[in-house]
Parts: sequence; C-alpha cells; structure tokens
Amino acid sequence: MAAINEVFTPSAADIAHAEQVVAAFASAPGIGVIGIDGKMYDVGHLYNLAHFADRGIIKPPFFVQSIFGILGGIGPEPENLMHMKATADRLFGNDYYLSILAAGRHQFPFVTMGAILGGNVRVGLEDNLYLGRGQLAPSNADQVAKIKRILSELSLEAATPDDARRMLGTKGANNTAI
Repeated sequence: MAAINEVFTPSAADIAHAEQVVAAFASAPGIGVIGIDGKMYDVGHLYNLAHFADRGIIKPPFFVQSIFGILGGIGPEPENLMHMKATADRLFGNDYYLSILAAGRHQFPFVTMGAILGGNVRVGLEDNLYLGRGQLAPSNADQVAKIKRILSELSLEAATPDDARRMLGTKGANNTAI
C-alpha cells in the first residue's frame, strides 16, 4: 500500500496548484476561461471541464488548449487529435474554441492538421526550437510566419488580434490602464 499511496498522493505543489485553479474560478464566477495553465493534456481534462460547467461554476464559451506530445500527456498521433475534437464536440457543441499545440518535431504537421479540422493553432519556441529539420528558429515570429504561410496555402485565415482577444476573453492594451 505504501507504494500506491506514494504514487497517488498529491504533492504539496499539486495541492497548491489545485487550490490556485479553484481560487481562480471562484474569483471570477461564470468565466469560461481562466489564466492558470488552462491546458488540456488528455481527454479526461475535457470531462473535468464539462463537470465544472454542469455545476455552473464556469460558463462557455471555453478556450480548449489541447497539448500533444508532452511527456505524461496524450501522444501526437492523428487519432488522438480526432478523439479530443470529437469528445469536445460532444461535450460542448459550438460552445468552445479548440486550440492545438504539439511539441518538438510534431509542431507544424500537427497544428496544420488541427487547423484543417477547424481548430486554432499555437506555435512558438516554448514548444519547439526548430523551423524545420536541423534549422533552429531565430524567433517566435519566424514560427508564426511559417504556420501563417502554410495555412494561407490551404486557404485558411489566421485570427486577427481582435479575434484572439474575443476568444480568450481579454481586453487588449487599449482597454486597460497599462
């Protein structure tokens, strides 16, 4: 039993993170997006989101940032993306925005597939250091330019800053005291 307890007992950091998430939702009742690691690493997280929505703790629309290819999360296989999207469609209907990111070499092919399925994409040096095989990306801007070119060739449009603010529920610098 000691081994089981050790594996399944949350650490102090896990408990602190859970308390932070609960506090974020409690401090903004009815909000559908929170600013604390609002990332979905596996299908079970979608069901957790649905649970909180069913209890009325959070309200749609939801911004579902799905992450593929991270250690401990769902793998970067096309079937997994299809399953995540189908599950989110079933649980949330049209009340969510799907965003896709994949780690490392999977980034560009995977987010392109996500965009073809109607999702939004995220690229950047946090997730992948390369523009292509053996070619280090000089900046996030270079990765954004690459995915924008790919999506443009597929007749898909990139979101504008105003579109992104609407999806994320943020105001933008012009509407703050910054």
